Amino acid sequence: MPKPTFFNLPAQKRERIIEAAIDEFATHPFHQARVTAIAEQAGIAMGSFYQYFEDKKDLYKHLMELLVEKKLSYINSDMIKNKGKYSFFQLLREVYLSGFRFAKENQRLLPIGMMLANDKELYQEIYGEHEDRSAEFFRDLLEYGKEQGEIDPAIDMKVVAKLLTGMTFSLTDFIWEDGKLDLDDMEIIDKMLYFIENGLKKKE
Repeated sequence: MPKPTFFNLPAQKRERIIEAAIDEFATHPFHQARVTAIAEQAGIAMGSFYQYFEDKKDLYKHLMELLVEKKLSYINSDMIKNKGKYSFFQLLREVYLSGFRFAKENQRLLPIGMMLANDKELYQEIYGEHEDRSAEFFRDLLEYGKEQGEIDPAIDMKVVAKLLTGMTFSLTDFIWEDGKLDLDDMEIIDKMLYFIENGLKKKE
């Protein structure tokens, strides 16, 4: 979490630091990203950087928090508009479509999280809390489906919420290939939803 001195800065200066951090972390893996480059681009002294953040990881975590909040704003706005109007499975599709929309409209931000793919320990440290929030979100959505009579009441909500969270993160692997985004194949969402709704067992 940034120090209070960071939040006391004028908004324009805070934005300048964040923009410099996005440029550096989107083009370099975490361990190769340089605080000196961020400070130079933001127009601040190195000493000032450490008045605002404990270290590079502190800044990175803050950046990821901003990214997650922005993505959630897409999903939550669509949820508010569509809950009660759609069935559970239609609503789930809208959630995944919101993720695609976020990806299309914020392509500059996506490499920041993808750069963690090869560092499992850091990935878990950074994403662990956000995965819990995501699982809680899906659990609430599943409860809605259960109330609507669309979800088997025998399923374990906690387990399925975890699985849906994992599938959300896996979806990124399909649209991010060789360092490039493939946001045209929307069929992947319907393929995932077919599996979620119908399972693996062959129908008689």
